[in-house]
Parts: sequence; C-alpha cells; structure tokens
Amino acid sequence: MTETGEVLAALGRAVLEGDDQTVVVLARRALDSGLAPLETIERGLVPGIRRAGELWDEGEYFLPELVSSAQAMKAAMDVVRPALARHGGGREIGRVVIGTVHGDIHDIGKTLVGTLLAANGFSVTDEGADVPLDRFVARARELDADLVCASALLTTTMAEQRELVSALRREGLRARVMVGGAPASQEWANEIGAHGYADNAVAAVAVAHRLVTGEA
Repeated sequence: MTETGEVLAALGRAVLEGDDQTVVVLARRALDSGLAPLETIERGLVPGIRRAGELWDEGEYFLPELVSSAQAMKAAMDVVRPALARHGGGREIGRVVIGTVHGDIHDIGKTLVGTLLAANGFSVTDEGADVPLDRFVARARELDADLVCASALLTTTMAEQRELVSALRREGLRARVMVGGAPASQEWANEIGAHGYADNAVAAVAVAHRLVTGEA
C-alpha cells in the first residue's frame, strides 16, 4: 500500500474507532501531503463513518460507539472544511440546515449527508440529533436557508417530518425540505408535502442540488 493509501486507511480506522485526536492529526497529514480535501473526505473519512453505520445495523456497534465515530468525523471535518472552501474558491451553492428530528438520537446517516453536502459546495449547519421543530425553524429563518434536511430513523418520529414541513410553511419561510431515514420514502415525502427524498448520502447530494439550483 502506498503512503497515501496508508494515511487514508488510517483515517477511516480512526473514525471507525472514534479516535478524535488521532483523526485530527491524520487529516492534517493528509492535507499537508498534497491530498485534495474532497479525496480526503471521500476515500478516508466516509468509509470509516459508513462502516460504523453498517456495524450498528449488524448489532456490533451500540450508541456509545456511534456517537464516538460521529464526533471523530466532525473533528476531522473541522480540519478539512477550511481547505475544502479554499479549493472550491469559496463558491456556495446554497445554505442547508440539517438535523435528526426531535425524539430521535440517530446521527450517523445525517452526519454523512451533511459531510457530503459540505464537500460538494453547500454551506451546512448541522443541528445534531433530537432537534425540536422550533430550532429547525429558527435556524432556517436566521440563515435564510435554501434547504432543510430532516432525518428520522424511527417510525415513531416520522410525524416530526410532517410537522416540520407544516411549521416552515406557516412561518412563510422559503426553505425547501428534504427528508430521509430508514422509514421514509418518496411516497412519504409526497404525502407530507416535502420537496425531496433521498435514501442515501450520495443521492442526497444530487437531490439537494436539484432542489436548490433547479438543475438536474
């Protein structure tokens, strides 16, 4: 394995293991070695956070491990994001508010979507998990957000996505809404009046781009 490959593999392991100190050192090393920020994210960080989600699905990881992996991912992104902005020339496609709805603490999928949106030119404000409706609305108003992304991983919290669409509409905010999460679907998005749905992080980038720019 090349030195670059070793650094990227180590980055993924550090995210998976929730080692937020090592992941910062490795992210800096990757950038200092000349790796592009987007490559550092997609080939280093993303495989680690994706594997953490798979281990959760398989029953090998529990909430503490998921939280640690998400924190490590965020720590690394704090290092990579400024370089990403410089490489992108500061171009901003749109402003996004993202979070997991109230009553739901699942964070991994939402974090991955936010990371890839940021890597593709969106300005992303991640409100975390268990986000109350009024905080979604307040942040969307404060930022004049183009898009609000709401994740729900439990059937018992899906109704919060419906309430969010209604709340943004009542407040007269222009932000479009994209929903996601295991129990969500395009049919559900249509039913609640959401503007888009994505079943994975890569698809979410394409849907967000379409919703914000109107381009396919």
